[in-house]
Amino acid sequence: MSLPKNISGDFWGGLAAMLVAMPSAIAFGVTIYSPLGSAQAAQGALAGILGAMALGLVAASLGGAPRLISAPCAPAAAVLSAFAIETLHAGHDVPAVMLMLTVLGLMAGILQIGFGTLRLGKLIEYMPYPVVSGYLTGVGLIIIGSQVPKLLGVPKGLNVWQALAAPEAWNFRSIAVGVVTAVVMVGAPRFVKLVPAAILGLLAGVLAYFGLAFAGAAPLGVEANPLVIGPLSAGNGEGGGFLDALAGRWQAMSSFDADMLALLIFPALTLAGLLSIDTLKTCLVLDSLTRARHQSNRELIGQGCGNIASALIGGMPGAGTMGATLVNLNSGGATRLSGVFEGALALVAFLVLGALIAWVPVGALAAILIVIGVRMIDKNSLHFLKSRATLLDFAVIAAVVVTALTVGLIPASAVGILLAVILFIREQIGGAVVRRKLACDQHFSKRVRTQEEMEILTRRGDQAVICELQGSLFFGTTNQLYTQLEPELKTRRYLILDMRRVQTVDVTAAHMLEQVKDMLAERDGYLIFANIPPRLPSGLDIQAYLQEVGLLAAVEHVKVFGETDAALEWVEDALIAAAALELVSETALGLAEIELFRGRKAQTLAALEEHMQQVCYRAGEKIFARGDTGDEIFLIRRGAVRILLPINEKLTHHLGTFGRGAFFGEMAFLDGAVRSADAVAFSDVELYVLSRQVFDKFAEEHKKVALSLMEGIASVLASRLRYTTAELRALEV
Repeated sequence: MSLPKNISGDFWGGLAAMLVAMPSAIAFGVTIYSPLGSAQAAQGALAGILGAMALGLVAASLGGAPRLISAPCAPAAAVLSAFAIETLHAGHDVPAVMLMLTVLGLMAGILQIGFGTLRLGKLIEYMPYPVVSGYLTGVGLIIIGSQVPKLLGVPKGLNVWQALAAPEAWNFRSIAVGVVTAVVMVGAPRFVKLVPAAILGLLAGVLAYFGLAFAGAAPLGVEANPLVIGPLSAGNGEGGGFLDALAGRWQAMSSFDADMLALLIFPALTLAGLLSIDTLKTCLVLDSLTRARHQSNRELIGQGCGNIASALIGGMPGAGTMGATLVNLNSGGATRLSGVFEGALALVAFLVLGALIAWVPVGALAAILIVIGVRMIDKNSLHFLKSRATLLDFAVIAAVVVTALTVGLIPASAVGILLAVILFIREQIGGAVVRRKLACDQHFSKRVRTQEEMEILTRRGDQAVICELQGSLFFGTTNQLYTQLEPELKTRRYLILDMRRVQTVDVTAAHMLEQVKDMLAERDGYLIFANIPPRLPSGLDIQAYLQEVGLLAAVEHVKVFGETDAALEWVEDALIAAAALELVSETALGLAEIELFRGRKAQTLAALEEHMQQVCYRAGEKIFARGDTGDEIFLIRRGAVRILLPINEKLTHHLGTFGRGAFFGEMAFLDGAVRSADAVAFSDVELYVLSRQVFDKFAEEHKKVALSLMEGIASVLASRLRYTTAELRALEV
């Protein structure tokens, strides 16, 4: 069996990640357990190490993100330390609190498995950036606030403000050790690249403490020494070791009751949510660096299993951590095996260094956490203050931070999400839902009309208007939409709504449109929908939805067309019909009835008709295709013909529709080039066909008629161009 290709890189990446994660894990563990008493600090340190070991081995094996390093993290420390303090103040004894901390980690892991099973990983990825920024800053400030009293060495029970206000209680030895640790941790990366800064900082803090001890300024011992973590044997008060303390903790399960379970539900949800967010946030950063894609739901399941394993052996919970993951990546880690190596090496560190943990200075751990907390503060968010457009986003960040510091992290996330949703709705409301309006006396369909028809449309086209809608039609924009449509309802009979750019529609907007339909119906008008998207981005079939809510249920005074041009053509037909112009006749036009030849002598037209062919096409039949050769001009006696420009094998662009009395194919007739588009019978059609070759022979005998025909073609083309120019001018407005 061959070894993995990158086993060397994974090993060194795992080793470097372990060296980064270990000091933080120890510090986080001490932060959680130290409120229970100085005797529990060493157990907190070991809980951090065991958490790094279990998460590394289990989460990396089962998770879905290569290179991800899972270890105890700041959000877990913030939530669990606050929980420990609150439960102590509520009157619970230390063994009960320790048991609840263990069960809390177990429940959080189970919930994470549930999140992954229910495929909620994708939802957590959509956390708005201001919420994430405020959450990270809030966690950083909470960590700093919890560690400042420890750095100052003040008596237990004082909060950060009380500690800062009592300089007489400060312990300069603890401060000195912490300052040395922080300075080395911050400054070492400028000079040393091979050894992680946290390791160098911790070593510097230990050396500083021993320097003070040998100088006689600090006690040289671990028993009853508030400056160091102290021996593990003090954990149970009877000289037993860590395993005895862990066994005693699980034996205390007999005292676990429903009241304790009720007390743990909300903190467990809080912890599971924060750990999941922290993990997936790290995964997203890792994806961007490696151009990969993690499996969010599988990762949540792996993280949940890791946290369960950690709780079962007395470790603290954790998540995918940014710092250790980036170190792993830069040190050669390429697969999930690097995370397994990190966990295995944490176990080695536990077995080899467990006895030395007692000598770790509390001030050094506090300094490490303060540096981590400062780095968690999102300083880039201050740039939001420079622009008026981002001031409200900064307000969301500030609200999340304040809520995190005064209430809690999950309420802070909830407040941030609520404010982000409000800002989103505000932005949607602020955006225009009517893109533009096009009056139908200046904007025409692609149906090519006779001059007489165009004059009617120019006079009566103001009875119709096209409103191009965009964005979200929902309760927040309904009033704006009605305000935009209301002036049109007073003067128009036909209201065409182009729905092409609509993103969503809710029942409030649908109800308002139904009222618009009723108002138009009172004036014998029509509400016309065009370009209704087959599916909205949300997957909603909008036409079926409008049918279900009743807007499209009534066939009277409501029309639906696939294209705006088709809707406009229907309106034009209605306007022309209302002007008592008969659009469609059962009989085919004679040559003298076609506008191009009106007023010509019957004898001359009879001679011309002899040179023409009379052909018929069924609906859907192609008359000519793009690229065909031909020099004929076609005059429509009855029916309609559509001119289509092929785009690819499936798509075509509708250039225009030519009706009874119009002509098409004039370009090839004039210049003799190949056809530039397809001509398809839109309905059954009868045509006059005149080729240029035949026309030239006719022109030799009837020069005046030939010249008149050319002038007529030029006049119609000029008229079409004039109306197109008017349309373009209207579009610019």
